[in-house]
Amino acid sequence: MDQLQKLFLEKIFLNEQTAYDLNDDLAAHPEISGQEFRSVKKIIEILKAKEIAVTENIANLPTAFIGHVIQGEKNQPKIGILMEYDALPDIGHACGHCASGSLSLLAALTLKEMASEISASIDLIGTPNEEATGDKITMANAGVFDDYAFVMMIHMNSDQTWPACRFLALSEIKATFTGQTAHAAAAPWQGKNALNAAMLACHAIDMARQQMKDGSRVSYILPQGGTASNVIVDKAELIINMRHANKYDLAQNFTKVINCLKGAAQATETSVTYEKTGEDFDDMNLNAPGIAAIDEIMTAIELPHCDEPKGNATGSSDIGNVSYICPAFHPMIAISDHWFSLHTKEVAAIMQTPEKIHPVILAGAKVIGLFIIKTLSDQKLMEAIQMAFKNSLKNKA
Repeated sequence: MDQLQKLFLEKIFLNEQTAYDLNDDLAAHPEISGQEFRSVKKIIEILKAKEIAVTENIANLPTAFIGHVIQGEKNQPKIGILMEYDALPDIGHACGHCASGSLSLLAALTLKEMASEISASIDLIGTPNEEATGDKITMANAGVFDDYAFVMMIHMNSDQTWPACRFLALSEIKATFTGQTAHAAAAPWQGKNALNAAMLACHAIDMARQQMKDGSRVSYILPQGGTASNVIVDKAELIINMRHANKYDLAQNFTKVINCLKGAAQATETSVTYEKTGEDFDDMNLNAPGIAAIDEIMTAIELPHCDEPKGNATGSSDIGNVSYICPAFHPMIAISDHWFSLHTKEVAAIMQTPEKIHPVILAGAKVIGLFIIKTLSDQKLMEAIQMAFKNSLKNKA
């Protein structure tokens, strides 16, 4: 561990309580995705009190911001620390964003204390709405992440700490079949059955799975399929959710599913239209040199950790889209000694238990801060991260 890293560990105590207080406040006052107005106001107050300039309404999002923690020279690296703070309906901070956001804040404030020693620009980037439509995607599409050397955040996990987390690419559509209504007994030949079209599409999708690559996931629901059993249905809707470990393979599956919809419509003499229900989520573009360095840091601070179990990736996150614009890191940190599902009341309860969550916030902030310093002190590591990122874009396509 070099001198700058040691200095970071010495100075982290200066803002520990500020981070703990923020977590406790957010946990007690959860705000759902896109409505994090009180949370953001609280965070910006903290940043301005530390003489950190803040740009608000990033990408025209009222709860997105950038805190310019250290403003370096133009020729120096620009690094982003991502901060989440949205909660879930009914069960509050059951994904732990109050803690993940607070540890990002603690890392940023500690680096601010070392501004004269840091040869880089450091930004704290407030990214709202992760639990719903994923506003990191909106920000990415607006070019917010284009000039960062890398960005980083840490998310809560149940009982294991991982240096990296894989995410699945996700695409979801709503398909609407339109036919012709008729009396199902008196004159069914006058009808064109939209429900039959939707059911045929489901069967076609199930058969198409045989030709999809391993790891493909397709699920669907039928939210509308008629209101009376003695009437030929003239309108039916399908919502189809598709995932894959690679966004390029997902695109191929998407084409297969659309062909299933079109074929079902043709076979039943109906018509079909479809639309995305939201932005596509990309898979996580992993960066091996950076992940290896994070692993080393976790070992150095004696934070127990392991690799994410193979095949464990089951979810999706909007940071995946960011990881195709610049290198992005998303370790997971344990908040207990036993497994449980995220998005549950158990997580929300831990967020409001200081003796359990405050040490997690401290450990996570150390990982982020030490990693950033390591990349700035080790030019070969920074170059390896950039090269791996550039190669990933060539190799994944």
